[in-house]
Amino acid sequence: MLHKTKPLFALCAALGFAASLAAPAQAAVVASVKPLGFIAAAIADGVTPVDILLPDGASEHDYSLRPSDIKRLQDADLVVWVGPEMEAFMPKAVAALPAQKSLELADLSTVKPLLIRGQDEDENEHEEGSETDRGHAHTHHHGEYNMHLWMSPEIARQSAVAIHAKLLELMPQSRDKLDANLQHFEAELATADTQIATQLKPVKGKGYFVFHDAYAYFEKHFGLTPTGYFTVNPEIQPGAQRLHQIRTELVEHKAVCVFAEPQFRPAVIDAVARGTSVRSGTLDPLGTAITPGRDSYVTFLSQLSSQYTSCLKGA
Repeated sequence: MLHKTKPLFALCAALGFAASLAAPAQAAVVASVKPLGFIAAAIADGVTPVDILLPDGASEHDYSLRPSDIKRLQDADLVVWVGPEMEAFMPKAVAALPAQKSLELADLSTVKPLLIRGQDEDENEHEEGSETDRGHAHTHHHGEYNMHLWMSPEIARQSAVAIHAKLLELMPQSRDKLDANLQHFEAELATADTQIATQLKPVKGKGYFVFHDAYAYFEKHFGLTPTGYFTVNPEIQPGAQRLHQIRTELVEHKAVCVFAEPQFRPAVIDAVARGTSVRSGTLDPLGTAITPGRDSYVTFLSQLSSQYTSCLKGA
C-alpha cells in the first residue's frame, strides 16, 4: 500500500500548490457593524468580499462573539471597527490579531478631531435639568465621546480613505479599482450630503425624542434639534422620573415626534405618547434592511433622512 500512497500524496500536494498559485489574492474585510460594512463595501467593491460581524436585529451594545465570529476575525485580512467604547465585545478578539489587521476608526488621527464629547450634545437640550441627566448617562455608558461614528458623513469619508489605504497595502495590484471606488464614494457622498440638507431643511427646529443617543453626529451635521432621548443604553429601560419628564414635554408640545428603532420597540414609547398629538416614527441606526454594496452607505444616510422627515413633517 505504501508505494501507492506516496504517489497519491505527492499528486495531491502538487495540485494544492498549483491551486494556491492560481487563486487570486483575497483581502477579506470583516466589519463589526453593518454601517461600517457599507463604507468598506464601497471601497472594496469588485476587489474583495466584505463580511459583517453583527447579525441583523442584534445590538452593538450587548453582543457576545460566537466561536464562528472569532474564526471569521482570525481569517480576515482586515478588521474594521469603531473602538472599545462602542463594541465592548471586540477588544479581546482584536488583541489576539496582528496589529496591522485591525483598523480602529476612533483612533485615527483624521477622526479624533471630529469626535463629539457627551456635553456637546447637550447644546440641543431645551429642557432645564436634562443636560445633567444626558451628559452624565452618556459619560457613564460610552466614555468621553459618542461612538456612533458612522452617523457622521465626514467621519465616514475619513474612514473610507483609511480603508482604501489599508486595502492598497494588502492588494497593490488593485490600485486602479480601489482608487476609482474611493473617488466614486466621495463624489456620491458629496451629492447625497447636499440632497439630504435640502430634504431636512423644512424640519429644522422641530423638536423630537429618539429612543437612544445614536444620532448626534447626523443631527449636528444637518442642524436638527432633538429635544432629548429616552435612554443612553438601549438595554436599560428609562426610569419613571425620566418618563414623566418626557411625557410633560410631549404634552407641552415641545416635541412633535417620538422615534423607536427596529431593534428596540419598547412599550414605554407608546405609553408615553398615548393621548397626545405626538406622532411616532422609526429610525434605523444600523441600516438593517440595506444590503452592503457600492452605494449602500449613501442609501443608509438617505433612508435615515427620509425617516426623520416623514414623521417630523407628518406625512
